[in-house]
Amino acid sequence: MKIRFKRSYIGIPYVLFMVLFVLLPLFFVAFYAFTNSAGRFSFEPLVNFFTSSAKWRVLFVSFIFGILNTALCLVIGYPLAMILANRKYNTNAVLVMLFVMPMWINFIIRSWAMRDVLVFLGIGGGEYPELATLLGLTYNYLPFTILPLYSTMLKMDKNQIEASYDLGAGPVTTFFKVIVPMTMPGIISAATMVFMPTMTSYVIADILGEGKVTLFGKYIEIYFTQNIWNEGSFLALVMLALIGISVLVPKLLTRKEAKVKGVGIYD
Repeated sequence: MKIRFKRSYIGIPYVLFMVLFVLLPLFFVAFYAFTNSAGRFSFEPLVNFFTSSAKWRVLFVSFIFGILNTALCLVIGYPLAMILANRKYNTNAVLVMLFVMPMWINFIIRSWAMRDVLVFLGIGGGEYPELATLLGLTYNYLPFTILPLYSTMLKMDKNQIEASYDLGAGPVTTFFKVIVPMTMPGIISAATMVFMPTMTSYVIADILGEGKVTLFGKYIEIYFTQNIWNEGSFLALVMLALIGISVLVPKLLTRKEAKVKGVGIYD
């Protein structure tokens, strides 16, 4: 009997991978998040989270670091991406490679190198842990800001910019009224790629802050290393919820903006 090969069979390895390495781990995280140390169903981790001022303080500090790092990366990365996008092809290809190359190096090695530089400059984590951590986060996540901005700027309609100048608009007005709206998808993408990884980062804060700065990811790591799986799992669920919100909100805003303009971005 001849067995016919169906195209749907190609998706079987993908489905198995998703079940084993995505759905099954999520199931165990959810299971431990709503059980106590005896393995019985319990809302104890949820109650502990909402009644613990220490956890909310760490979450607030992580949120502030996420906002500051995202803002710094955008302020630095936006003009750099614009410079790269306006260069000739042969030149910008080399410059883009220079910005991308640090991403090929393990971020732990980059963080230790940054730590030595900051200590040499007199702003190391021993005296200025918050500043050193913020600079280290910006250094590590800056390429993730430049690349989506650069990709978006390459697709800008230069005719709209020229039309703005022809109609009497100055450089500042053209920038905020024409260029920024056209690059908004890149801005949203860059912010999404930087904000949540910053909040959940802990190795960079450990190295550059010398253990004096605790972000949300570090809090989760502490619970798991102490075998308090229930608390750690619930904090992981909180982190997943925050990631989902940070991804969903920009999509909704972008879709709403497209509907106002009369264009369906998913058409």
